[in-house]
Amino acid sequence: MSATILIWSWKKTPLLTAFVPPQTQLRLSPETLSNVSEEEATSKINVEARKNDDVASAVSLTEVKGKGQQIEGEKYSNQEEHGKDLAAPTDSPPRISSSSGHDTVNLKNHTENKACNYAKGKWVPDNNRPLYSGFGCKQWLSGMWACRLTQRTDFAYEKLRWQPKECRMEEFEGSKFLRRMQSKTLAFVGDSLGRQQFQSLMCMITGGEETHDVEDVGEEYGMVLVHGATRPSGWAYRFPSTNTTILYYWSAILCDVEPLDRTNPDTDYAMHLDRPSAFLVQYLHKFDVLVLNTGHHWNRGKLNTNRWVMHVGGVPNTDRKIAMIGGAKNLTIYSIASWVNSQLPKYPGLKAFFRTISPRHFVGGDWNTGGSCDNTTPMSVGKEISTDESSDPVVAGAVQGTGVKLLDITAVSQLRDEAHMSRFSITAKPGVQDCLHWCLPGVPDAWNEILFAQI
Repeated sequence: MSATILIWSWKKTPLLTAFVPPQTQLRLSPETLSNVSEEEATSKINVEARKNDDVASAVSLTEVKGKGQQIEGEKYSNQEEHGKDLAAPTDSPPRISSSSGHDTVNLKNHTENKACNYAKGKWVPDNNRPLYSGFGCKQWLSGMWACRLTQRTDFAYEKLRWQPKECRMEEFEGSKFLRRMQSKTLAFVGDSLGRQQFQSLMCMITGGEETHDVEDVGEEYGMVLVHGATRPSGWAYRFPSTNTTILYYWSAILCDVEPLDRTNPDTDYAMHLDRPSAFLVQYLHKFDVLVLNTGHHWNRGKLNTNRWVMHVGGVPNTDRKIAMIGGAKNLTIYSIASWVNSQLPKYPGLKAFFRTISPRHFVGGDWNTGGSCDNTTPMSVGKEISTDESSDPVVAGAVQGTGVKLLDITAVSQLRDEAHMSRFSITAKPGVQDCLHWCLPGVPDAWNEILFAQI
């Protein structure tokens, strides 16, 4: 019988879930875990779980840490029923420094043995930014995210660059990127924030200039416009000069989703929390770099709208704790990370990254209850991250001890509340602001610079 281990946050909500395959002998007792911190407990669990290479298919939930700790069910359930995004990290905010003092920075070359923590550093003004024009790049950039084409008049958010504290991050150059990725494929798989990162990279590579020597190879990956759809399931483009392919595939929750009745157009869909998406299974062997992300579709409203029904082990889920959105999301993140890790020996050239969640900045409500993000002053909440720990402990815990790398952008982006679409979105309704997606050029460009430094 598989065991699912839930780690509780200080708010008594499920923070981390570790999934232990049935073949693994669990040697961590509740007493052992009760005497260590959440981070230490997670590390111990991961060490034990990683000793078995099987992909976990958890069918039961075992509460391990702390007797008498219960989920704040009423509050949690109420948030779910209103479709509130529960994907944002539930721990304390990142440690932020707003000091304007000039610290002595000991820059280390990224080739040194000590791994660089690219998420630790600060935003600095840079007149050489942005890396492409917000008026241009129409070939790749969706108009709804091009803030230069909206009523927005302040663009100071474009003139900032992320600078890691203790290591040098090489300057991004499109030609250098293509040479490094010669005869290789980079795949983004995730939600609309993953699509923003994909579009950002396409603009960065081309400098926002229109080019006619890029091939649309979407059909090679099954990305075709099906009848009744407004857009394909993704996009894939190849740069013939270096045979470099960049693609994005829409998989907002990363797990496998299939209709329960293929003959019924109104059927519900099974969302297999412990299975990777069919796209990943089918095409993983073609990728050299993989960037996964998920987060903001894990709410009760999305599940109801899409008619998704949670399944675990191939059958409808009956575990009440997994049925809570946080438990379901954690199960999937751990399962996907474990599955990708199990595939790495088959594809030794594959570099896989799990990107941490992109933060929201709604103030005074949510997206549908009057929430706003009207600030236009860069770094008004601070400019520096000084902590070593990730602000997304779920993803960080899932990749710990695996060959999947962490693309840690949460705290980096948390400082940039002024860089969202805000009220300037061309599709916004009166009183509705977009404090989730970013203006482009903007913050996702820094995500790609961090990614470039790690590949």
